[in-house]
Amino acid sequence: MDLQSIKNRFGIIGNSPSLNHALNVAIQVANTDLSVLAVGESGVGKEVFSQIIHSLSARKHNSFIAVNCGAIPEGTIDSELFGHEKGSFTGAVDSRKGYFETVNGGTIFLDEIGEMPLGTQARLLRVLEAGEYIRVGSSKVQKTDVRVIAATNKELLEFTQTGRFREDLYYRLNTVPIRVPALRDRKEDIPVLFRKFAVDFADRYKTTPVQLDEDAKTMLMNYPFPGNVRELKNLAEQISVLAKDKQITARNLQPFLPETNPNRLPVLAGGNGSVSHAEFANERDILYKLFFDMKKDVTELKRMFFDMIQNPGNFNHAPVFSAEPMLPDYQPIAAQQGIMQTGNPAVVINHKGADIHQHEEIDESLSIMEKEKELITKALKKHKTKRKDAALDLGISERTLYRKIREYGIEE
Repeated sequence: MDLQSIKNRFGIIGNSPSLNHALNVAIQVANTDLSVLAVGESGVGKEVFSQIIHSLSARKHNSFIAVNCGAIPEGTIDSELFGHEKGSFTGAVDSRKGYFETVNGGTIFLDEIGEMPLGTQARLLRVLEAGEYIRVGSSKVQKTDVRVIAATNKELLEFTQTGRFREDLYYRLNTVPIRVPALRDRKEDIPVLFRKFAVDFADRYKTTPVQLDEDAKTMLMNYPFPGNVRELKNLAEQISVLAKDKQITARNLQPFLPETNPNRLPVLAGGNGSVSHAEFANERDILYKLFFDMKKDVTELKRMFFDMIQNPGNFNHAPVFSAEPMLPDYQPIAAQQGIMQTGNPAVVINHKGADIHQHEEIDESLSIMEKEKELITKALKKHKTKRKDAALDLGISERTLYRKIREYGIEE
């Protein structure tokens, strides 16, 4: 089945490269039994991808069930997924089959997998690795043959580093990752989606479909849509019901758009004043800025420190550790022996002014910026300066790529 047929069948609107790439991955992996992890913000339509994969697989004639892990209380999720025996807990008046038993031979979609408790994660890992599970309150091992498709709007890899998600389960689920793009990363699809929703609501409410003029389209495309497709659909319904004029101008549209609040995010202090997160396109840029500022502070501290070392005349007439408040990493025991130690760089000082040895590591270069510039240059060269393809390959938005090209002065 070709890509356009899939879009028609599941009501998918849009033709952006990032959306098409995600759909192609889903089509390719459908006829296997590999676990799939769909990653994307809330409202981008991750569940549709699970339905596509199931309907194109050999399991399509068997059961499919979608489970929202975040909506099931922690005390009952094990029972919901794996079943329980009579009397296993208060209220268990009868034995009950879990989803992995009732959907045997089919597909289970675990949405918001990042909200799953750690104990349940261990049980799920057993299912994925051995196809085995145990009902709550039982000691009998049961077999199941269920394909698992998971979805999350969280960064699970970060969760593994903080102990909120099992690392082994993450890599087991992430056999085939599918990144579903946010609506703001496929702006060209926004007017088409709005028109489709407007026509649908006009049919429902027996009215004339609202239409956007060019200025209104531009305004809509520049809105960030934190709620993604779901928010756009709600917006189209509001306008269809409340707009007095069916020809929507930018002025008519403005009251329906929520005010964006850049101050709801932290502010980083830069060299020339404050820089808000609104000026960055994604969290990676924020980290780069933070690392850069930290690097400048550390480099300055090192320079001051070695200036002190290189002037023994000023240093010998004072107690060896008079600068200790400025350098809290010095060790008191070492001080009594006339030795100062810092974590990095390593320095040994004779307080009598005899010898000074240092492992030179004063002016390290900040490689993150250079690496980013190098990657962008390679991506542009690889895709023959086609910015859309380069941005997709780099995993950033096209808008971010434009800004980076200007910022680094990259010649295309």
